[in-house]
Amino acid sequence: MQATPSTSKTLVDELWEKRPLIISGPCSAESEEQVVETAIRLKKTGKVDMLRAGIWKPRTRPGSFEGVGTIGLPWLQKAKAATGLPIAVEVAMPKQVEDSLTFGVDVLWIGARTTVNPFSVQDVADALRGADVPVLIKNPINPDIELWTGAVERIAKAGIKKIGLIHRGFSSYGNTEYRNAPMWHLAIEMRRRFPDVLFINDPSHISGRRDLLLPVGQKAADLDFDGLILESHIDPDNAWSDAKQQVTPERMGEILNSYVWRHQKAEVENTELEKYRQQINQLDDELLHLLGQRMKIADKIGAYKKENDITILQTNRWNEILDSMSAKGEKLGLSKDFITKYLDAVHVESINHQNAVMNE
Repeated sequence: MQATPSTSKTLVDELWEKRPLIISGPCSAESEEQVVETAIRLKKTGKVDMLRAGIWKPRTRPGSFEGVGTIGLPWLQKAKAATGLPIAVEVAMPKQVEDSLTFGVDVLWIGARTTVNPFSVQDVADALRGADVPVLIKNPINPDIELWTGAVERIAKAGIKKIGLIHRGFSSYGNTEYRNAPMWHLAIEMRRRFPDVLFINDPSHISGRRDLLLPVGQKAADLDFDGLILESHIDPDNAWSDAKQQVTPERMGEILNSYVWRHQKAEVENTELEKYRQQINQLDDELLHLLGQRMKIADKIGAYKKENDITILQTNRWNEILDSMSAKGEKLGLSKDFITKYLDAVHVESINHQNAVMNE
């Protein structure tokens, strides 16, 4: 099949500089009708700059829907012809890069399951060598910022001039609120490392739920992200993948209208200092969240002790914690005095929680 020429370079260049840049579309391309209708309805919102759709879907277990494959690329061509929206596709292997470029895909992105493997990233980078196409790079699944940085470096060495980042959250043990824990401080650190690179947020994959798209996207806007990539489907409840995090194009328009995009104040004299302060704020938020989780466990311990007539204070256990944590803290550059004061405060709060449970 003859490839359709890509959208004019001028349009893609203009969108790459646009703030905020909004990318939306279905998690997976399922049919020509679904892709084209989604694009047309998203275009009508007047808020979407680019159409995304999953053609190849790397899944955790075999037997799951893994995308329609190359046959879906002509559907994207027709959606682009009908709306004028440039199209973006995820690639994970050299053949996928080749097929995408053949069918005039305007922007490629590397997914989290690929970023986590340097060999896979290098294969994609080698396939991109000599191509003139923008590439977005999602953070790896696990919270390893060096893997993310390494992916940027590999794609840059392949000669790609337009490189962007997508923050889609990280897999985290014990995480319950989000599908993927945002760990905003890691995104902020990547922004510090690559201040001039397009950096967009993915509320859909962070949230995993429609009701969180607005607060997560707004937080990204408040943290000065350059745009968002969100999933939209004409029939979200019956989507073949990630149904719970997708919304109709019309609802997407409402959400996009609700976001408030602010600008950094020009009079801020030390932007580097401001970035460090944002990192501290995010880490403090996460520390409080972890402490809250710790106290919930303390409540369960209190209930167990009550049922089994065990005293709250266990001196030997407390001494072991002090010795162990003091040693670990010193290796991390924390003074023994600080660790002792911190643990004392946590211990007192834990005792108070257990006491409240035991004496209800």
